[in-house]
Amino acid sequence: MKFFHLSDLHIGLKLINRDLGEDQRYILKQITEAAEREKPDAVVIAGDIYDKAVPSGEAVELFDDFITDLTAALPDGTIMVISGNHDSASRLDCFRKVLSGQGLHMIGMPPRTEDEHIEKVTLQDEYGRVNFYLLPFVKPSMVRAVAGTEENGGSLSYDAAVRRLLEREAVDESQRNVLVSHQFYLPAGKKAEETERMDSEIRTVGNIDDVGDIDQVCADVLEPFDYGALGHIHKPSRAGSSRFRYCGTPLACSVSEAGQEKGIVMVEMGRKGDDIKTTVLPLVPLRQVRIIKGSLKEVLGQACGDYVTVILTDREDLDVMDMQDRLRAAFPCLLEIRREGLRRNDYGRISVEQDRLDPFDLCCRFLPRLTEGEKEILKDVIHTVREVK
Repeated sequence: MKFFHLSDLHIGLKLINRDLGEDQRYILKQITEAAEREKPDAVVIAGDIYDKAVPSGEAVELFDDFITDLTAALPDGTIMVISGNHDSASRLDCFRKVLSGQGLHMIGMPPRTEDEHIEKVTLQDEYGRVNFYLLPFVKPSMVRAVAGTEENGGSLSYDAAVRRLLEREAVDESQRNVLVSHQFYLPAGKKAEETERMDSEIRTVGNIDDVGDIDQVCADVLEPFDYGALGHIHKPSRAGSSRFRYCGTPLACSVSEAGQEKGIVMVEMGRKGDDIKTTVLPLVPLRQVRIIKGSLKEVLGQACGDYVTVILTDREDLDVMDMQDRLRAAFPCLLEIRREGLRRNDYGRISVEQDRLDPFDLCCRFLPRLTEGEKEILKDVIHTVREVK
């Protein structure tokens, strides 16, 4: 069984002040061409199809064109798509039953009632069945009627909610099973703050979107599955095992992703128990995202058409208007200009420190005498506000 693992398309994204529509169309065409060349049995897209819950008409049209081209390239293939935290789950769920009959599984909502289960798509090859479990992004409030609550009636943690959903499924471990999920699965032995996150990712308060407690082997919830096709983390990485992978974004979504090599993870599964082969098929963007650092003279000597953040190291004052005009002429896709080496006052230092704190930590700074119980209440309030937003 061969399938493509993709995630985090973020169609409709703007990179600072630049519309990426042309760049995204270019990269999606490469994915279609790779599908025509490799002929996978399936393509899975693990969430964050769009960058916004209510995407623009242009974004919807681009995704429609992509799926149309992909189905034409793979007339006998199966396409599986789940929603991510950026998507509107109910919108992505539209025509779910109709589309599934056409080999296109668009799963927006997780199970919400006792008689609903995680959507399972079963494919067949010469070695038997491969079961794909399609679990969209989950908030505890979304699955309260299924997963339940804490003994005191409070909402479950993300960890507990996801675990209870997976425990409800009768996963036959004698068969090959794949979990497609958009969630932050904490690698074994790591703390949430030790996992590198990109600027383009949305984090919840106190990193509570991670699945797993820091005192546990956090990826153990994935163990019943032969492969985890994960989305949500924008940098290609693993969740504690080579079998559980974040494929990353197909296109850089922020300056923090400058220099990252992007690609499609092609997964090949043989018999149950055999090693799973993964190959990264490189994706080459229309324009790279770059950070160019140096004096104004040095930077101007590296003129290019890529998306560029310029960091100037000149310590003397520069003619602002002349500097900007010259840089924009040298870099038609200039993203931003930063200055390094200028004297900063304490207010700037304090502002930078505060920018690195999440809302919960900021509140604790202003309210230093909170008890542990009060901190739990505060965290729950902030968490609730973020869910409503």
